[in-house]
Amino acid sequence: MFTYVLYGLTTILLGISFAKDRKKTKQSLEKAWKAFESILPEILSILLLIGIMLAFLDAQTISKLFGKESGALGYLLAATVGSIVLLPGFVAFPLAASLLSAGAGYGQVTMFLTTLMMVGIVTLPLEGQYFGKKTALKRNGFALIYAVCISLVIEAVIG
Repeated sequence: MFTYVLYGLTTILLGISFAKDRKKTKQSLEKAWKAFESILPEILSILLLIGIMLAFLDAQTISKLFGKESGALGYLLAATVGSIVLLPGFVAFPLAASLLSAGAGYGQVTMFLTTLMMVGIVTLPLEGQYFGKKTALKRNGFALIYAVCISLVIEAVIG
């Protein structure tokens, strides 16, 4: 229901914008379309990746690797994958939802998302060049500690 309200509000505001200045509104829509076209390959590739992953990894396997019963190994695997993989947020969250629906645990998915967004093993050399190796290592270390803490809290509260 809320989605319909947002669509309706957007349509009304677009109509007001169009009535106020047709040229600027058309330019804005063209820019928005170009931006959408530029991210479309990423979205489609991640949907394909999720589809392939879910085809090869059934719910039982995902539950075994990332489920509640996976324990510390599941957290370690989620932290490792999250720290290495480079995915934008708009791709990571649908992936996390797919993992949860396939049987992954909340703590493990939280670990995956938190390390994905905050820890960057692949980007560490570049970060070291700009901020210094010591600072980059400290930041990533603190981010990993935070990921562990928040994952355990989420598991305790939700899981």
